[in-house]
Amino acid sequence: MPSAVAEGFFVRITIYLILRKYQNEMELKHHPDRKNFQVDRLIFFTDALFAIAITLLVLEIHIPMVPAGASEGEFVNAMLELLPKFAGFLVSFFIIGLYWFVHHSLFGFVVNYTPKLFWLNLIFLLSIVLMPFSTSVYSSYSTPEHIYLVLPFAIYAANISFTGIMNYVLLNYIFKPENGVAEHIPSKDQILFSKRRALAIPAIFSISVLLTIFLPGIGRMFLFVIPFAMKFLRPKGNLNKSDEEKDTSKSD
Repeated sequence: MPSAVAEGFFVRITIYLILRKYQNEMELKHHPDRKNFQVDRLIFFTDALFAIAITLLVLEIHIPMVPAGASEGEFVNAMLELLPKFAGFLVSFFIIGLYWFVHHSLFGFVVNYTPKLFWLNLIFLLSIVLMPFSTSVYSSYSTPEHIYLVLPFAIYAANISFTGIMNYVLLNYIFKPENGVAEHIPSKDQILFSKRRALAIPAIFSISVLLTIFLPGIGRMFLFVIPFAMKFLRPKGNLNKSDEEKDTSKSD
């Protein structure tokens, strides 16, 4: 056991040193005039992974198999058995689509590229590409026979929460002026509302898992709170102007 721990520690140190060396090389080799191109590459790569994740979702829904000479009723029953898969697909499809839209809006402010932004975005994408797997686990055990199992739902909720938290981390990094990766940053009020909305989904999923431990049906139904929470956390009034634009309009 001690040797295994030491080996694991050595591997982590080695990976860390390799990543640090790669990060330093990126900082040295990129020409200043190529910054915009690097940002575009980052966005294109992100869009591609979002598209792949959504495609993998539907691949988890397999064609129902019925024996030769089966009746229409047997085929209908086989299709009905796929309802949990379809439900999981639809939920995750719109969640991935929502986070793609959020990422699209967020990177609309990005004009510069840093190695830290690259790694934060990559970790965010890790949560996205894991979603087909966690969706399959959850939907496969959402049948009445397995409704008492909490762990499949907890795995799915953990994945969604991971995505929400990384969305918050990205938002926080991009909108910090000292990081120098964004221009025309929104007002502080707008950023505050965006941060609250980013953390709302992980919070609701976490509460839902806790409720599911004691009340399986009600715990999962708690997720229907999300649209109301998003509406409640929607900014009121015109918060699209940056603080600089607000100051200019006041002076006029």
